[in-house]
Amino acid sequence: MRHAKRTDRRLVRTDEAWLTLPNPEGVPVEICAGPDVPIEPAAVDELLTVLETNRTLRELGAATPGLDFEPRIDRVVGTPDFHKGAGIPIGTVLRTVGALVPQAVGNDINCGMRVEVTSLTVDQVRPHLDDLERRLRHLFFEGGRRIGLTPAHREGLLRFGLPGLLAEGVPDDSGRLHTEGYPVDSAAAFSDWITSGGGTSYDSIIGSVGGGNHFAELQYVSAVHDGAAAYEWGLAPGRVVVMVHSGSLTLGHQANATGRDLARAAWPRSVPLPSNKILPMLLDEPGAAGRERYLTAFANAANFALGNRFFLASMMRTGLTGAVGDLGSRLIYDAPHNLMWPEADGSVLHRKGATPAGADEPVIVPGSMGAPSYLLRGLGNTRALGSACHGAGRSIPRGAASKGSDAELDAFLRDFRVVTPLNHRDPAVARRHDIITAWRRDLKQEAPWAYKEVGPVVDSLRTAGVAQPVAELQPILTVKG
Repeated sequence: MRHAKRTDRRLVRTDEAWLTLPNPEGVPVEICAGPDVPIEPAAVDELLTVLETNRTLRELGAATPGLDFEPRIDRVVGTPDFHKGAGIPIGTVLRTVGALVPQAVGNDINCGMRVEVTSLTVDQVRPHLDDLERRLRHLFFEGGRRIGLTPAHREGLLRFGLPGLLAEGVPDDSGRLHTEGYPVDSAAAFSDWITSGGGTSYDSIIGSVGGGNHFAELQYVSAVHDGAAAYEWGLAPGRVVVMVHSGSLTLGHQANATGRDLARAAWPRSVPLPSNKILPMLLDEPGAAGRERYLTAFANAANFALGNRFFLASMMRTGLTGAVGDLGSRLIYDAPHNLMWPEADGSVLHRKGATPAGADEPVIVPGSMGAPSYLLRGLGNTRALGSACHGAGRSIPRGAASKGSDAELDAFLRDFRVVTPLNHRDPAVARRHDIITAWRRDLKQEAPWAYKEVGPVVDSLRTAGVAQPVAELQPILTVKG
């Protein structure tokens, strides 16, 4: 059920990899997308609405005495997976001057990817898939995760990231983390979670995959495109890889709400609230205390996401060990998607559903469920603001996808294993048609036909000089929340 490719007539193609979007605000906007990558008009509509924030920043600047800078949106880049979001398109990289925009990162702060290569081969794993599926369902959904944390663990994680969580220190592959953590002085905004349960306690948050397009997946290296980089990263044909996509869950929602509330509380009475409901925060001295409160909660949520991906990958390895036997593993990279990067010159780079792609930095681009994923080597392209896509990107909204073909879903499930809280093969469950119907509807929202084809997306990155493919990964099974 692949849909016809569309190019919105408001977009102007400048070469084989780039489009521009003329706009009333005069903000430089480019989208990295080849001719075979569809761009939905709804995403263009949404981006034009986002650009109205440039006018909001001018109004805020005029209403704030003593500013020695002009707050503005400096530049916007769309990645090849650019598609409509909830106010800000997914795949938007937005650089501001003199302001930060909480909504340009969104609720799922530090949503990101973690990829580890194991010592196992796909031929060693395939005979054990039934056992592995049972073990993973127990670990992820039936109380098997048992991640016991003390208040000191929780506070350490939220304040310092992985170094605050791991008493023995971050493993020696820490150089393959975009960062070990985002250190801050406090985690007071999340004191309820820190002290929940008193001593060592267990909760349903840490170790949760989350919903939507989040997953934990078992894959294997099916092709190598850059032998030198693949060797350096420990990749070889047939080698089994663990890929995790998750974020900050409820903590990110709370931190983003804090940012919106603080921005609204500081809003000048002389400036109308913007019609696009996007509330930026100026980098001025009077607003420093409120900004610091938001940025501390932001860092807490980002640190939680690092720890959550660490545990999710550990759970995947635990399932593999139980089903197949002892294994070794090595982190290839942990890459953030939804974050902001303040610079000393007063600019702030926001990434919403986009990943850093610095020179020689691993870039992780998953395909849709059941489709190949790619590992690439970033090239530090300044035109792309050093950014790449974080996946293939949706081609149709979830509502439309949920009405997809039952026959296509059946064919997909015959060929691919999806581990969910519901075991649809259980005869007792299969007799509950209401439950199965709801489960199938949810699964269709993340089915292959709901996403762009990953091949043209990756080819856009290569053609644009954003990232170079290193290896292709074929899925074995996916865990979905």
